[in-house]
Amino acid sequence: MQFKFKCHSCNKTHTGMPSFGADAPFSYYQVAEAEREHRCEIGSDCCVIDNTQFFVRGSLEIPVHGWQKPYTWGVWVSLSESSFRKWEDNFDNPLRSHFEPFFGWLNTQLDLYPNTVSLKTNVHQRDGLIRPYIELEPTDHPLAVEQREGVSVDRLAQIYAHYMHES
Repeated sequence: MQFKFKCHSCNKTHTGMPSFGADAPFSYYQVAEAEREHRCEIGSDCCVIDNTQFFVRGSLEIPVHGWQKPYTWGVWVSLSESSFRKWEDNFDNPLRSHFEPFFGWLNTQLDLYPNTVSLKTNVHQRDGLIRPYIELEPTDHPLAVEQREGVSVDRLAQIYAHYMHES
């Protein structure tokens, strides 16, 4: 059975599990646009600012009640330089899930939630060259609660409407 939901904004039925993502870390946007070319190195999976701030892109997955497949936030996480170098050293290793997770700080602002920048995370590398799984510290922050407890299809329809029709 294919996932379907009725959008709260356009009232149409949409098919397929949605996912949303940030193109760059929050900190990248704090660098003046005219300076980014000289201060930032950004790719599809990592970003380095001033050779002192290190970020990787990962997947923060939220279970949807009644469905096996989660919806995904594509987010950025700040790592220490040593963790970033270990991540970088194993980037092309298709068997990397056995490494200990890296501690990081969420560096993506998801505007449907109270401040999400600097939430504590664990970055779990995955086999098959799949982006890391981002696990939030189990706090009472609404995003952490949703990652732990999942969301209803109706809540996902609200999120979809916000990002697809109101942004």
